[in-house]
Amino acid sequence: MDEKQRYDQGLTVRRAVLGDAHVDRTLTKRNDFNSEFQEFITRYAWGEIWTRDGLPRHTRSLITIAMLIALNREAELRMHLRAAFNNGVTRDEIKEVLMQSGIYCGLPAANAAFHLAEEVFEQM
Repeated sequence: MDEKQRYDQGLTVRRAVLGDAHVDRTLTKRNDFNSEFQEFITRYAWGEIWTRDGLPRHTRSLITIAMLIALNREAELRMHLRAAFNNGVTRDEIKEVLMQSGIYCGLPAANAAFHLAEEVFEQM
């Protein structure tokens, strides 16, 4: 697969997971400074990793949520909480990931994630 095919495949998956509106907003904000980074994300995160056969997108969403909790990346966590529903993840499954994160990431991280998830769910 060449770089163009990887980008196209990544863009397709990125749109399926995050939604057209989010991806369109991101792409309209491209400029000389961030354009290469946006292409990099699309090719490698979405075109190389999220397209692999080893795990379904549902599982990748749950793993991503857990890692974002551990890394305390609120903006990305908010985005992936919303996106998880596009991959068939349920609120109860998200709750279980948040519960488990309390043990492995710490109670403050899980507490913050619960509050954030509740905000996201109310907005949806």
